[in-house]
Amino acid sequence: MSIRFKAVAGKVDQAGGLVFRIHDPNIYYIVRANALENNNRLYHVVNGRRSQFAGANLKVTSGEWHELRVEAMGNKITCYYDDSKKIEATDDTLKDAGKIGLWTKADSVIYFDDLKATAK
Repeated sequence: MSIRFKAVAGKVDQAGGLVFRIHDPNIYYIVRANALENNNRLYHVVNGRRSQFAGANLKVTSGEWHELRVEAMGNKITCYYDDSKKIEATDDTLKDAGKIGLWTKADSVIYFDDLKATAK
């Protein structure tokens, strides 16, 4: 799945991303990019606790459109930022399909556009 996003404002955070393989409000994955921290991170949330298990440092510019894309096949998760592979990881927390959604944090003001999801 993929999403275009633009970080518009936020003093504490300017982070936006995708949530996927959502099974309930306490178990899912997040891939996000943060313009204030200049990074791309991959987390799993288990029992409501978020834990980073992969990431990359990169320039995330505010006020410009970017694309986040994630491919999840079994326990392999590959994340792209602006069509460039940035994260490749394996995780056995959630292997089955689930719901998807959008994610922001704290005082982030993020615009989203062009959500796409396909099953393989």
